[in-house]
Amino acid sequence: MSITVTGTIQRSDMGAGAWALSTDDGTTYEVHNAPQDLLQQGKKVKVTGQIREDVMTVAMIGPVLEVRSFEMMSE
Repeated sequence: MSITVTGTIQRSDMGAGAWALSTDDGTTYEVHNAPQDLLQQGKKVKVTGQIREDVMTVAMIGPVLEVRSFEMMSE
């Protein structure tokens, strides 16, 4: 099932380091399979993707969101 969420990209120092999406409603997702263009600290984005329950990570900072597409939002 695909979801679309809006939030801010954050770099986490957990484990070896990970990228996260902190949504406007307070949920934190660990982004997976994200293009380099998305991985910009502090950028406001809208991401469409799929929650991957079959993927484990070292950081374990939230549900894993496999990115399918994204859009940069105006600040």
